[in-house]
Amino acid sequence: MVLLPVLVSLGFWQLERAEDKRAIAAVHEQRRAAGPVELDALWEAPADELAFRRVTVTGRFDPERYLLLDNRIREGQFGYEVVAVLEIADSNRAVLVNRGWVAGDSARRSLPRIEQPRGLHTLSASIYVAPGEAYLLGEQALDGGWPIVLQALEMDKLAPVLGRRLERELFPRSLRLSAVDPAALRAGWSPVNVSPAKHTGYAVQWFCMAAVLLLVFLLRSSNLWQLLRRRTGEN
Repeated sequence: MVLLPVLVSLGFWQLERAEDKRAIAAVHEQRRAAGPVELDALWEAPADELAFRRVTVTGRFDPERYLLLDNRIREGQFGYEVVAVLEIADSNRAVLVNRGWVAGDSARRSLPRIEQPRGLHTLSASIYVAPGEAYLLGEQALDGGWPIVLQALEMDKLAPVLGRRLERELFPRSLRLSAVDPAALRAGWSPVNVSPAKHTGYAVQWFCMAAVLLLVFLLRSSNLWQLLRRRTGEN
């Protein structure tokens, strides 16, 4: 009696998550089909208008100051995502650019040394807005040496602190490079980490568990099992 409503609630929760993921995927497709705009035109836009927007921006990569997103697994291999600092041309502004994935030392004895592209670049990228709060194992240190190793980009906390360190106004969201951009490493991201179909499958599992539990409860708390066995014996 206690577990049954819990299992049913979990099933409906997974259905809600599936619907949320469908909505995210629809926004992604809609904005991917739209043409790119200059990043400066979106500097003050709210977060819900920024996610997946295609942008172009021109600037220079800081060769020494960059971030590494820890524990990014690709094809079973440990690595990092490289988040570069792009100093926007003809301004005192900067933006964080996720260039993609590189392999790392699984023993964590050393960090990968990243070479940043030199010179002026015009990038093709999309704005990334995290769909929710990141799950962190502890407080992230933002005042250490470069490169800064983080579990996730908490832009609300990171932008003001890192902006002061860079002595530049930092765009409040990060960019993700297109896989075909010359500055990209191993890039390419899915708009959702778990597909709607998987969430629907999880929901079916929870509902099946609830049905089995209900059946067991009915059989053990009534004489239904004895009646079924008696009828089977008579046949």
